[in-house]
This record gives sequence, C-alpha cells and structure tokens, in this order.
Amino acid sequence: MSGNYKQGGTGALTSIAFRNIFRNMRRTMFCVAAVGIAVFFIVFYSSLIEGMLKSMHEVVQVFELGHVRAVSARYEAENEYSPVQYPVAEGQSLAAVMERLRAIPGVRAVFPRISAYATLQESLVKHAALWGMNMAEETAVNHFNLTDRDDGLLEGRWPGPGSNECAVGLRFAEKAGIGIGDRIPLKTVSAQFSDKMWAPVVSGIFHFDYAKADTETIIVDFSRLQRLLVLDDATQQIVVYADSPEQSRRIAAEMKTITGAEDVVTEWQDQYWIVMMNMYEPLYYLIYLIFLIVACLLIVNTITMIIHERIKEIGMMGSLGMTRAEIVQVFFFESVFLAMAGATAGVILGGVLTGIGQFFPLRWTAIAGESTFAELPAASAIFFSFSFANLLRSWFMGVLVASVFTLFPSLKSAFVEPVEALRR
Repeated sequence: MSGNYKQGGTGALTSIAFRNIFRNMRRTMFCVAAVGIAVFFIVFYSSLIEGMLKSMHEVVQVFELGHVRAVSARYEAENEYSPVQYPVAEGQSLAAVMERLRAIPGVRAVFPRISAYATLQESLVKHAALWGMNMAEETAVNHFNLTDRDDGLLEGRWPGPGSNECAVGLRFAEKAGIGIGDRIPLKTVSAQFSDKMWAPVVSGIFHFDYAKADTETIIVDFSRLQRLLVLDDATQQIVVYADSPEQSRRIAAEMKTITGAEDVVTEWQDQYWIVMMNMYEPLYYLIYLIFLIVACLLIVNTITMIIHERIKEIGMMGSLGMTRAEIVQVFFFESVFLAMAGATAGVILGGVLTGIGQFFPLRWTAIAGESTFAELPAASAIFFSFSFANLLRSWFMGVLVASVFTLFPSLKSAFVEPVEALRR
C-alpha cells in the first residue's frame, strides 16, 4: 500500500477511500440514507416554495397589478376602499394614453380596469366587488384559471360589450343561490358620490381557482361599469402586460412619463406579499441547512466510530510512511464519497417526485383550510416547480455541508500516534 499511494499521490488516496466505503455496507447505507433524506427534503420543499411563489406571482400579475399598473395618487392613498372618483391620467384622453403605452417597446397588452364595492339587495350575499374588465381581450392574454390554464368560464358566456350582464364566481353563485339568467339587484356609488341601483343578468359562471375572485367578485363589462359610475372617458386603473415580467422596471419608468406626474406606477414585484416572501428567502435556506446539519451529525458520529474501529489500521498507515495529512485525506475522501452518494440518491428521488408533481396540483386549501391563508394572493392549487437548477443546487448544498462537517472527525485521525495505535 505504501508504494502505491506514494506513486499515485492524491489519486491513490482517493482510490483507498473509495474502496473503504464498501468494507461495511450497513454503515455506508446509514450515511447515504441520512444525507439522501436531507437532500430529498431540500428538493421537495424548495420546489414547493418556488411553486407557491410562482402562484403568487401569477395571481398578482393576472388579478391585481398586471406587470405594471398606474393609478392616481389619491386612489393609492385610499385603495382599500376602491374609490372610483380618482381617475388615472386625469385630464388626458384615455384612448390616447393607452395608445402611447402600447407603443412602448416590450409591451404586449394594455387594459383599463375598474374595481368598486357593491351592496346586494335581496340576496344571501350582502357585499361583493365589481370588476369592470374587457374579458374577451384579457382572456386572450392571460389564463384566469391558474390550475386548468384556461379562461375559467364554466357556464354561459362573458358579459357582452355595453350589456346589462355580469359573470359571477362558482362559490358566489352557490352562496347566493343564483344561476344563469337570474338578476342580481345591487347598489354602488358613482364617481359623483350618487347611489346607483342596478340589476345585471347573470350571463356566465366562472371558476378561477382563486378564492377571493370565486367568492366575492361580480365581473361586468368595462364600458358598462364606466358609464354606470359616471367616469365618462376615464378609468380607475391601467394595467400593462410586458413580453417578459423582467421588463417591468424599464416599462414602469417610461410609463411614468405618459400617465401623469401625480399618478402612481407600481410594478408587480413591489406588491406587499411579493416583497414579504422575498424577504423570507434567507429563512428558507436556514431551514434547508437545519435538515442537512441533522443528517451530517449522523455522518460525523459514523466517521468518528470508523476512526475508533480502525485505530490499528491508522497506526499501520502511519508506520508504512503515510503522513498525517494523507491519513486525513483518506477519511475525508471517504466522507465526501458517502455525501455524494447520498446527495445523488436524494436528488433523484426528489427530482422524480417534483417532476410528477408539476403536472398534478397540490390543493393546500383542502389540507390547511381556506381561512388559513385567505389573505395570501395565491391560487388554491399549487404546482411543484421542477427545475434542473434546483436539483443541482440541492446536490451541491448537500455535498458541501456534509463534507465540511465530516472534516472535523477526519482531522482526529491525524493525531493518532502509530506506535500507540498498533498496541491497541
């Protein structure tokens, strides 16, 4: 052995370490399983969290801000009340503003929207949110049902342009006991602070798989709600969709010069919950590290036990001329091989599971209940986010942390005196 490792250097030490992992398969399997389980959970939870974040991004972009949204400063200050008396780009032609926004490079679509509160008459549901939208145009750009990836319409049709019609969510219809062809008597407040009584006919029932929309929302044609609220040629909000979400900052900067100095332009990544979840990102990695550290403790104990059991072998290595550094390398390489095997097993298992999970949604509301995360802008069904980058990152994370932790017990082998070791 002395002649071989002296001739081969690090390569020979690596070969010795590799052969050592097959000397006690039960011990090896324990180490591999420990790291594998830890890496599996890293892959699983990181894919789940990325899937939840992606769901939140879609909800914010589709239902709230688009990629960029412009509103008046006064509306932004009172947005929890959805005031309609503060139009965006006040004093300008809405058609002209939208045309200029469409001319910005990278802009895919521009839509006017209105959101207002309504009090329902003769209904079990007493309050609702009115959404004025051009659904035919918007559904050509976005998937409103975030699970089935379609427009979300279950029955009937969307309200026609300028019509006295509306569409309601499936849960709203169930709670109110209404169906296609029924009227919904309601009252809302116009931009002139006058009460407006209205009774639109239900032309369609939708299911967006987003609890807030399915439970509280009445969708009407934009132009009809614009007239009802006496907004004339104005709108409450303008949302812009880019060719890519990453272009939002550049588009927002150009948008500010078009809508008006007093208007507020907001990018989707500045939404409250998006910012909060991004702030928690270091916490996610801390949780992953805890998984790995627990697994590494088993490897540390195992390597320490290996050193104790092979004390005579260490003495023999030293007597044959191996230096302390070379003995440390043998045990360290052995630990690295175990970590690599475990990380590979964990990545394969986690990759297969999350790869399948990206096609089958996890309905977290059925597990935790709808009220648990009612305020979160997320669909009720979440898909795992599968990516090779995540698998590679998890593998390197597992190998690196396990290798660092096993360096310390490996150093212990360097302080075993050959003569003392051979006496035991």
